[in-house]
Amino acid sequence: MSSIIKVNTVQDTDGNNIINENANTITIGASGDTISIPAGATLANNGTATGFASIAWQSSIVTAATLNADANKGYWIDTSSNACTVTLPGSASVGDQLYFVDYARNFGTNALTINQNSLNYQGNSSPNPIYNTNGQAIAIVYSGATKGWIPTTDDDVSFETSQAYSVNFLCIAGGGGGGHDQGGGGGAGGYRNSFNSEASGRGSSAETALSLTPGVVYTVAVGALGAGSTSGATSGADGGDSSISGTGITTITSIGGGGGAGNSSGNNGRSGGAGGGAAGTTGSAGPGTADQGFDGGIRFTDGSSTDTGGGGGAGQVGSTPRNSGGDGVASTITGSSVTRAGGGGGNDYFNSHDRSGGSGGGGSGGSTAPHNPATSATANTGSGGGAGSGNSPADGGDGAAGVVILRMATADYSGTTSGSPTVDQSTVSGQTILIFNASGSYTA
Repeated sequence: MSSIIKVNTVQDTDGNNIINENANTITIGASGDTISIPAGATLANNGTATGFASIAWQSSIVTAATLNADANKGYWIDTSSNACTVTLPGSASVGDQLYFVDYARNFGTNALTINQNSLNYQGNSSPNPIYNTNGQAIAIVYSGATKGWIPTTDDDVSFETSQAYSVNFLCIAGGGGGGHDQGGGGGAGGYRNSFNSEASGRGSSAETALSLTPGVVYTVAVGALGAGSTSGATSGADGGDSSISGTGITTITSIGGGGGAGNSSGNNGRSGGAGGGAAGTTGSAGPGTADQGFDGGIRFTDGSSTDTGGGGGAGQVGSTPRNSGGDGVASTITGSSVTRAGGGGGNDYFNSHDRSGGSGGGGSGGSTAPHNPATSATANTGSGGGAGSGNSPADGGDGAAGVVILRMATADYSGTTSGSPTVDQSTVSGQTILIFNASGSYTA
């Protein structure tokens, strides 16, 4: 037989309310009291509890591409078919929690992106965190406006809101080849620079350094050399373009140097980063590109001889003086001053004038009487090859492949590259210098 006691208020011996019932609300204890559950007792919740730091796990599996999350809930995220972007609440209170779990272990294929919705995450308002490891479980707690949401569990130690950092560059394209049989010198590859207010090509100012985002892969293409012409009085080949590209930056492209004209009707020095030189009896010099390199040089005739035009350099017009290649430009991005991207020298008929390649690695032009062959440019300087002689062998010299150099604070350097660049961390204190002599990539 059960008994019922009906009261509105139960008080202790000091007159303090222990249990108070008012308008269907039961209050246990008063402000400042401690409510103790004895050891061995079980507190069971068969209804809805509010005001506790608990997580309400959702029974439905999220398969959509977007989700607007509510505080203090747990979500199973299935990215088997598509990536998912979760938008956090637009406002939050200290102690709010959220859980996201890779339900089908597919985050590595289709990632989970968290849209911060104007609140900080790990102390930053951007970028949006991206979780891309299979099987990740992410628990975040709101700590207040300064640091915002902070992961308490995310199965890795990544700083998900790593900030972009500055990286200086020197990007030089491949140099053009020299023209055959009293042809013109090859033009240097286009020259673009951001370091230390030093000049870029064609007398232009330094460019703005790159701002790279951690985790993004940036592709580096190094332009191939332009081959010197070997037959048929044809022009030398153009050098290949060099570039730096990736998400979030404007692609840096340096244009390959123009090939030197071959000494045959209809041949002109080819356009490029710097232009190819004119041949001995026909055609014109090739133009260079704004902010990258100068025009090729013209031919010179005096008496019974004609000297051909030198290739344009990054720092000077070809054939300055007479038939030499245009000079290159110096940079200290690697810690010491190095000149690169010189034009190839033109042919000097009687070997009585300067036929040297431009400073920075340009190949020397040949001479006709007496015969001296053309030479190729210095490797990985982006310089042009020398013009071919008027006597056999009359081949033009090869240009040089380009080079791409990146320089950043060592504290920012990720250590992740492809293509085997040279990594120099000893020449300049606190700086890491990557020298790409062949194509590859850098993951910021």
